[in-house]
Amino acid sequence: MSSLLFLIVSLLTSNSQVDLAVVDGVIGPVSARFVEEAIIKAKRNEAQLLIIELDTPGGLDTAMREIVKNIFESELPVCVYVFPSGARAASAGVFITMAAHVAAMAPGTNLGAAHPVTIGREMDEELSKKVTNDAAAYIRSIAEKRRRNSEWAESSVRESVSITGEEAVKQNVVDIVAANVDELLQSLDGWEVDLDGRVVVLRTLGASVNRIEMGFRDRLLSRIADPNVAYVLMLLGIFGLFFELQNPGAIFPGVVGAICLILAFFAFQTLPINYAGLMLIIFGVILFILETQITSYGMLTLGGIVSMLLGSFMLIRVTPPVLKISWTVIIPSVVATALFFIFAVGMALKAQRRKPTTGLKGIVGEIGVARTKISAEGKVFVHGELWNATSEEVIRKGEKIGVIGIEGLTLRVEKI
Repeated sequence: MSSLLFLIVSLLTSNSQVDLAVVDGVIGPVSARFVEEAIIKAKRNEAQLLIIELDTPGGLDTAMREIVKNIFESELPVCVYVFPSGARAASAGVFITMAAHVAAMAPGTNLGAAHPVTIGREMDEELSKKVTNDAAAYIRSIAEKRRRNSEWAESSVRESVSITGEEAVKQNVVDIVAANVDELLQSLDGWEVDLDGRVVVLRTLGASVNRIEMGFRDRLLSRIADPNVAYVLMLLGIFGLFFELQNPGAIFPGVVGAICLILAFFAFQTLPINYAGLMLIIFGVILFILETQITSYGMLTLGGIVSMLLGSFMLIRVTPPVLKISWTVIIPSVVATALFFIFAVGMALKAQRRKPTTGLKGIVGEIGVARTKISAEGKVFVHGELWNATSEEVIRKGEKIGVIGIEGLTLRVEKI
C-alpha cells in the first residue's frame, strides 16, 4: 500500500523532463558534434538528465575523446544506455559508456573489446605498445573518476575482453540493467549523481521524455561518412568530371561530379584513409583512359582493374569491419568503371575521331570519276553530284579520282 502511495505521489509531483539522444553507428566527427549539441540542448531545455542511447562498433579515437570530454564538462547528468537488446558498445563505445555519470545496459547487450586498432597504417611492435599503454591509462583514469572497475576497464583495452549487462553490474562496470527507457527511469529515480562536487538527486519517475533528433545536416553527413557511400561518391565524381572534360559546356555532369567529389573528400576527412590506396584508384582510372587511346591488347585494362582492386581494398585499412569498404561494393564498382571507360568512353572517342560522313568535310576521301579532262580545272562526279575540281596533274576524262580537299565549292582531286 505504501509503495503504491509513493508511486502515485511521485507521478503527481514529478513533471520534470528527461532528454534522450540516439547515437547509432560508427563514432566519428558527426556523432561527436551531435553529442555536444545534445548536451547543450538538454541544458537549455532545463532537463534534469540526458540519456544517450548507444549502439556502436567503435570509431575514431579523436571523436571518442571529444565525446568523453563533453560528458565530463556537462553541467547536467549524462546517462549512457547501451540499447536495444542485441546492441553493443565496443572499442570507443567502452570509453564513452565508462565516462557517463550513470552507465546502463539493456539485457542481451555487451560491452568491451576496446583494444586500439590499426588506423590507416601498420604499427610496429614498439608503436603498438605505446598506443595500447596510452589507451589503457586513459580508460583507467575514466573508470577511477567514475568509481568503476578500473581493472576490468584496463583488461578491455589490453586483452579485448567483453562483458554482458548482467555481469557488468556484478563487476561494477556499469550501474543498471534495464529492459527499456521506462524501466531505466524507474531505476534512476532517487539516484544521486556527483557533478564534480555538486550532488544532484534524480527524480525521473513519471518524467516526460523529450527526444533530441539529429538534424538533416548531421544525418546527411553521417550517411556520407559511411565508407561505402564515400567510395561510390568518389567514383561518380570522377565520372562526372571526365564527362565534362570530354564535352565542355555540358555543365550538368561537371556540376554533379564536383559535388560528389567534394562530399567524398569530406567523408575521407572523417575516415582513416590510406592515401596509397587512393593513388592506386586514380592510377587505375588513368590506365582505363589510356586503354581508349592506345592499342595495348588489354594489358592497360588488366593493369587498371588490378590497380583499382588493390587501391579499393587498401583505401580504408582498419581492423573493425564496419569501417571497411565492402567487397560487394568494390567488385561491381571496379567492373562498372572498367566497362564504362572501355566501351562507353572508348566508343565516344572513336566516334569523335571518325571521319565526317556528311557535310562538305564528309566528301574528302571519296572516290569519283572525271567527267571532263582536268588539266587545271574540270568537272568530276562524286557522291552522285557534279563538282568543279582542280588538280596539280593532268587527269583524262573517265579516269577515277580521289578527293583530297575542298576549297569553297571546288574540290581538290588526284588521279587514282
